Amino acid sequence: MYTFHSLIDGEWQAGTGEAFATFNPAAPDETVGTYRATSADGIGAALDAARLGQARWAAYPPAERARLLNRFLDAVEQQTEAIAHAVTLEQGKPLAEGRGETGKALREARFMAGEAVRSHGGVVPAQKPGCRNMVLRRPRGVIAAITPWNFPVLTPMRKIAPALAHGNAIVLKPSELTPAAACLIAEAARGILPDGVMQILQGGGSVGGALVSDRRVHGVTFTGSVATGKAIYAAAAGSLAELSLELGGKNAVVINDTDDLDGCLDQVVGAAFQCAGQRCTAISRVIVAAGMHDAVADGLRARAEAVVLGSGQDPATTMGPLINREQLERVAGFVDRARAEGAAVLTGGGHARVEACPGGHFYQPTVLTDVTPGMEAAREEIFGPVLTVTPYRDFDQALSILNDVDYGLTSSLFSNDAALIQRFLDESDNGMLHVNHGTVPDDHMPFGGIKSSGVGAYSVGPSAVQFYTTEHSAYVKQAGG
Repeated sequence: MYTFHSLIDGEWQAGTGEAFATFNPAAPDETVGTYRATSADGIGAALDAARLGQARWAAYPPAERARLLNRFLDAVEQQTEAIAHAVTLEQGKPLAEGRGETGKALREARFMAGEAVRSHGGVVPAQKPGCRNMVLRRPRGVIAAITPWNFPVLTPMRKIAPALAHGNAIVLKPSELTPAAACLIAEAARGILPDGVMQILQGGGSVGGALVSDRRVHGVTFTGSVATGKAIYAAAAGSLAELSLELGGKNAVVINDTDDLDGCLDQVVGAAFQCAGQRCTAISRVIVAAGMHDAVADGLRARAEAVVLGSGQDPATTMGPLINREQLERVAGFVDRARAEGAAVLTGGGHARVEACPGGHFYQPTVLTDVTPGMEAAREEIFGPVLTVTPYRDFDQALSILNDVDYGLTSSLFSNDAALIQRFLDESDNGMLHVNHGTVPDDHMPFGGIKSSGVGAYSVGPSAVQFYTTEHSAYVKQAGG
């Protein structure tokens, strides 16, 4: 059982706030971890330690920061199995997914470590004789990070690595549903990174609210729901802290034509049902040319019915449970309301009983047809293993359906038509665009969305420097000039 406390100034300190526990979603009666929320005094101590630690860390030469960051990442990599097991026990995803999540997090983090020694400023020709103009970047300062329960390794590392690479200190509050993986990551940093550079707070929304509204915080990075993102936006406004918010998605794939339908559908289903559909980049809408509708629907049904539900610890499992009872009922409610609106359940559509995991929070992989663009299931983020299928008559209508939602995170097009591909790249209202493959991003590319899916600079990639540093215009008058 995990019993981590708050990590403040390099030491695990027992909190004095409310006690809470985590549970195995596949066996909800099994307690996985016991924790105690960080008190107000603990939050203040963490921020004070971060301020001092950041000043020391920023003074390190960038190459030294990169070296120490890579040593830390090596230590995390050595703990891959322990971290993956923590993910499976608290979040529920298959162990293979937990290992894969850890591996991807490390690949992204190693790229971001390299950002410490890449050029992000420059020399600009001056207007005045005898002068030299430069654009400089400095560490932003103390970064507050709040991360969700669905990717307990990847999302914290997407904030830790760029923050440290650019010379900041980070105060991280992981989700109270899945904190163990972040604690194992922080433990790996002890003895490598200077004290105060990385702090871990425990607790729920009240701890997060106190953290992001504190004037000692210079930047707030959050991944989670739109509703919580709006609350964080408001809380951070008092101190005018810089924001980077990665919010929800209602992601679609447009299937117009393909010479490899099986390969196309394999990627769609992988993107839809990984993490039981509980991921911001999950494909949840299939917008398909009318002539391909039946073949696509049949292929999706066959693949959904081949999914093996079970405990993430069982190697045979290909999809684990939903995180908790509340999420299970939320997904079921979406499907029930879709039925009431006229959608047809092609397969799935209900709670699933897994004999080896009685009481587990399992929902059947579900494909809904006869879904029109105005239905709730086609517009709102379900965050579960549910795919909707909607036909279109021409590409103008496909783009209209694709873009007529509040979200703008990621989208995909399958087509061999160069003109349609160019239109998709020009007209899809999403931050990430994929052509002829699913929605899995590369490790070094900017990650984020537009519209209700994001605010501020993207999480990783070269553009992350815009959030993790401040920009300064410098004018140097040469002596005697």
